[in-house]
Amino acid sequence: MGRFGDFFVRELSRHQVWRFFLLATLVYVLPLILADYPYIDDNWRSLAAGMAWSEQGRLFTQLFYNALTFSHAAPNIFPLPLLIATLAMAAALTSLTFHYFRQPGIACCLVLLPLWYNPFFLQNLSYQYDGPATALSLVAVIYAITFRHPWRSVQWLVPSLLIALALGLYQISLNVFLGLCCLELLRAANDKTSPVPWRDLLGWKAAQLILGGLIYSVSAYPFMDANRTLLLDGTAHPLLQIQINIARVLEKVVLLFHGGWLWVFGGLLVLAIAGAVRLGLNVAARQDGGPKKLLIGLMCLLTVPVVTLLVSGVALFFRDFNEGARTLMGFAVLLVLLCYLSHLALASIHERLPLLLMIPLLAMLSLSFAYGRVLTVQKTFASTALAGLAYDIASHPSLREARRIYISVSYSDYWLVAAAGSFKQLPVLHYLLNTDFYMLAENLPKAGIINVVAERERRNATRVGYQGYPALVDSLFYRIYLIGDYGFIVMKEPTPTQSLRW
Repeated sequence: MGRFGDFFVRELSRHQVWRFFLLATLVYVLPLILADYPYIDDNWRSLAAGMAWSEQGRLFTQLFYNALTFSHAAPNIFPLPLLIATLAMAAALTSLTFHYFRQPGIACCLVLLPLWYNPFFLQNLSYQYDGPATALSLVAVIYAITFRHPWRSVQWLVPSLLIALALGLYQISLNVFLGLCCLELLRAANDKTSPVPWRDLLGWKAAQLILGGLIYSVSAYPFMDANRTLLLDGTAHPLLQIQINIARVLEKVVLLFHGGWLWVFGGLLVLAIAGAVRLGLNVAARQDGGPKKLLIGLMCLLTVPVVTLLVSGVALFFRDFNEGARTLMGFAVLLVLLCYLSHLALASIHERLPLLLMIPLLAMLSLSFAYGRVLTVQKTFASTALAGLAYDIASHPSLREARRIYISVSYSDYWLVAAAGSFKQLPVLHYLLNTDFYMLAENLPKAGIINVVAERERRNATRVGYQGYPALVDSLFYRIYLIGDYGFIVMKEPTPTQSLRW
């Protein structure tokens, strides 16, 4: 028992740390691999082996799939890309652990695991195509932080290339880089025996970021669609719009803190406050003069609102604001900040107490498995819906031979009745799933139906539905109308009572 207990507090080798992270990261994505659910964009990408990432400023994602599939397109090879990204993430977390801690143990690894165990990152990983690319983007920014080389030119250039690579894979990862820079300041300030390396923290990081941005601007950025680069209109109260965007993000983040999660993270917050006090005492005990210690303390204090703002970060300033969970990569750094400060507080009391960080991490792992089950339920529902709709079209020659059938995309929170209980207990699951539609037109070719397309504007299908035309098919979830050579699929939107009964 003593030897087993010592394992949790003893110093680990680099290989042991890597094995720990490899196991932890694989377990977290296991539910997504088992679900094997093509998520939103995956449907059309797998259908056409399509890419279209360069138009989003993500040229390196496109090149990644070209290289991995030995083709000029992107055939579906899931879960290979996710497994590769998971291996890379285990190595990156190992590097970051030895960067932060001189003699790391299991508790030190727990501090950094939220970079992968970010609940909102589950939506990123849901994409069989985009998920691995966003994970590799995260890997790139971590190595941009940990890379060290005695030659100044190399120390300047390599992190810049890594930042450019990260931006070309997924631009939102910039929030993680900036957040980790803030944690670098806290780590340096907590070391009472060493001066704060202001040149490295500010000068070098700023130079690397600028050069990385320049490299990105001449490599991947020129391919980006102009509409994706539009910032907030300076003449239309941009500060008010930013406040509105922050409120929308906060409204979504609050969904996570429900039931037991509220108590778990409430306790983590209390420990983090105690750790912040401990950090303040360490800053006060430094050998620096009074004004310099005051400056260090002020900078440390400012990291908290900065890291909090970086939950959504750069996305707040774009006109086409997206509050989807996949844009909240910065939440991972906020979790690491809480765990780091909690570790400071707990380690000062007893060496084994930091192992309490397992509790919030187990909560995040539990959420991953709950989300995996919801994906499985969604997959079953989607398969049943596809089979029913395909049968109704194929069994009517007039529909089967129609020149085109338009399907109206009808959004509702109540399609997935089978998961209503999970959504009630863990509201964040519905936000993560984000598939509030009955059927996508891209799904029909899987059943051999190739004449169905998405109707970009609903008014035509809605008008057909309300003008009294007889429905050729009247199903539980939809009606199909046929006028001449054109068909229209009009959804029957479910009501809340259908899910409340469960």
